[in-house]
Order: sequence, then structure tokens, then C-alpha cells
Amino acid sequence: MPYPSWRYFPSNSAPPGWVASLIAVFRAAEPTISTQSTRTGLSSDGVLAVLAPGLIELGFEVEDGKGRLGKVRRPVLFGENGLPTLTYEVDAAHAEHGIVVEIEAGRGARGNAEYRDLVRTSLILDANFLVLAQPLAYRFKSGAREGTEHAYLNTINLLDAIYTSRRLRLPFDGLLLVGY
Repeated sequence: MPYPSWRYFPSNSAPPGWVASLIAVFRAAEPTISTQSTRTGLSSDGVLAVLAPGLIELGFEVEDGKGRLGKVRRPVLFGENGLPTLTYEVDAAHAEHGIVVEIEAGRGARGNAEYRDLVRTSLILDANFLVLAQPLAYRFKSGAREGTEHAYLNTINLLDAIYTSRRLRLPFDGLLLVGY
């Protein structure tokens, strides 16, 4: 199976041209970030750090630390004098294409972070596309309990339900789900 796995939504739309370049960045990072092996302990920050050089080369602004200056913020609401009063932090963004990137790992696999990412990105001004990266397999150990979550497949099911039912309409031109 080609790496990485990915799906573009809505499924009745062809992926935009930038998708191939973005997928190539994930493909180049496979030896380090792939969750198909027995690797454990991969964090979303670690995955983002590996992907950052390729994303920057494609014109993305990328979070480069947990400090205030390293964050990538996107406006949601504006107030007095046109200044942003509410911004959301994202992992990466491409202003020209209106792309917001969110990389998930454990929280995405076990904590339903995809719901948070969908809602928050829906509120970001000029977010035309969401790229959501989820582990193909996230291995965990909690006390005596061990297991594997298949976050990518779970998120496919969620997005299929959203886009097929049409009860919830996302404000994006498209959504790219990447399984790494």
C-alpha cells in the first residue's frame, strides 16, 4: 500500500493541485514518522518537527516551538480598531491557499481531537482547506491495558458520515485527511 494513506473530502471533488506536493512531504518522512511499524511514543510535535522543512519549502508557516513567538495563530474574531480579539493556534498554515494543517497523535487517536480540529478550523477566517493528519496505528498502554487505535480509519468513518449525511455542513472547500 502506498505511503501515506490519504483521502480528500468531499469525495465528489478532485483534490487540488497542492495535494500532491503535500503528500510528497509526508512520503519523504516515512522512515521517521510512519506508525505502521511497532514504533510507539510518537508525538504530534515530533511529527510536525520532521515535516516542518518540507512544509516551509512549500510556503507554509509552521509552528516552531511552544513559546508565544513560535505559535502560528489565525484570526477568528476582530474587535476595536480591527485588531484580532480571538485567534486559534494551528500547527501550520498556508495563507495563499487558505490551508490550515493539524497534526494529531495520541490525543487525536484516543481523545477525539478531530472533532475539536473540525470545529475550531471552521471558525478561522479564510480557512478554505483543512489538512488533518492522523496516525494509521497508535499503540498505547494505560495501566495493564494495551491496545491500538486506528485514528485514520476512525476519522474516515466520521468524515464519510459528515459529508454523506449533509446534516452538518463544513465551511471548507475541501478537507485532506492523511494517515501517517
